[in-house]
Amino acid sequence: MAELLPEHPEFLWRNPEPAAGYDVVIVGGGGHGLATAYYLASVHGITNVAILEKGWLAGGNMARNTTIIRSNYLWDESAGIYEQALKLWEGWPEELEYDFLFSQRGVMNLAHTLQDVRDSERRVYANRLNGIDSQWLSPQEAQEVCPILNVADDIRYPVLGGTYQPRAGIAKHDHVAWALARKCDEMGVDIIQNCEVTGFVKDGDRVVGVETDRGRINAGKVGLAAAGSSSLLADLAGFRLPIQSHPLQALVSELFEPVHPTVVMSNHVHVYVSQAHKGELVMGAGVDTFNGYGQRGSFHVIEEQMAAAVELFPIFARAHVLRTWGGIVDTTLDASPIISTTPIDDLYVNCGWGTGGFKATPAAGMTFAHTIATGSPHPLNEAFTLERFETGHLIDEHGAAAVAH
Repeated sequence: MAELLPEHPEFLWRNPEPAAGYDVVIVGGGGHGLATAYYLASVHGITNVAILEKGWLAGGNMARNTTIIRSNYLWDESAGIYEQALKLWEGWPEELEYDFLFSQRGVMNLAHTLQDVRDSERRVYANRLNGIDSQWLSPQEAQEVCPILNVADDIRYPVLGGTYQPRAGIAKHDHVAWALARKCDEMGVDIIQNCEVTGFVKDGDRVVGVETDRGRINAGKVGLAAAGSSSLLADLAGFRLPIQSHPLQALVSELFEPVHPTVVMSNHVHVYVSQAHKGELVMGAGVDTFNGYGQRGSFHVIEEQMAAAVELFPIFARAHVLRTWGGIVDTTLDASPIISTTPIDDLYVNCGWGTGGFKATPAAGMTFAHTIATGSPHPLNEAFTLERFETGHLIDEHGAAAVAH
């Protein structure tokens, strides 16, 4: 493998001033925006591209997620795009020449009721039909994978078993962003930080540019990859998106020696836990029920999350919370994403990922770049268009998406 990191780089990417115009403007400098620009340049040869980020690079959901990567979704369409993402994750460290600490430590989804068991076993069978590594674990087998898990039968939510995907895992999210930014910059993509889009310039029903707080930027095509802010941008462009934005919060503990070898998720009690490379316990919860665009959450969610975590992992009672934070998740009616053309010509949108955004980053970028470059969906995202909300061809992933839906 090539050397993954220069010893003393002067910079990983440039910070240029915006040019007058670009072939493609990507709104949103997170993982999906960066990955889209990367594939536009590396696969489609479109390098006259600008990524516009209203804050700092990858300072939105890319820096605020819990870094879980898996592909064990129920429906064929979801399994296809998430499994493609996982395969790309497996090759990205070498392709991007950057060690972003991709760790395939496995992901376990617990079942606490008989209905959980039925739904989970159904998902395992569906995964196997789609060639995804997935297995059902008994409570004892689950404890063998994660010895600190409490599988006693006299607790509020006894563990009746769980699904397990061995190839799943975690990665260091900010390192992923830096890896993509460096490669995009090498291919000539302009990464423009502190540049907020305030409007769209249209010629009839066609977008021809964007207005920003740093002036107008002309564009042949525009792609929206702004996660929880997507509905606000769509409103500025003159159409509505069928998404709702919710605060989602997570937290980390103080540093510990390795005690938690895998990733454990529980939709029923609303907590998911892994241990970061440095040693923090990283815990996520469910969304706050209200809509909002604040990068924070409510205390009662943390309280319920901690109660669930301590019940599943009694050893955590001795841990101290180091810090909490929040992000803005964009959720659709069917808990599946939108990668699509829009009613505005040459304006494309990638949103609605809920809590699935980070794990989908490579495939989301690959398919969105294809859609922008060709004007037509890639086979992996042709089911995830806006039209499905009119035709009724929904892809209901509420059971498999995550605890955030």
